[in-house]
Amino acid sequence: MRADGRADEFDEDYAPDDDSPPDWFPGQHLPGHAQRMGLTHHVAEGALLDFAGNLDGAKPLHRITAWVLLVVFGLPVLFAVLRLGYMFV
Repeated sequence: MRADGRADEFDEDYAPDDDSPPDWFPGQHLPGHAQRMGLTHHVAEGALLDFAGNLDGAKPLHRITAWVLLVVFGLPVLFAVLRLGYMFV
């Protein structure tokens, strides 16, 4: 900004004014409640949340990755429910 309040067209300072770490640093995509619980990208659960938080629904490969994660983590639950169903039938 100039002294008269107009924006300087040659100003190339695009950096944010706060001291927060950049968005591309690891662990920046964790939900707030996960950070309050103490999860970071250094533990397995936090790393998985951070990885899933980095996925972008507009990219086809990221959507495929999300479906694969859903199948990988959903099938054991489905099999456990089916096994319980067969025990009572």
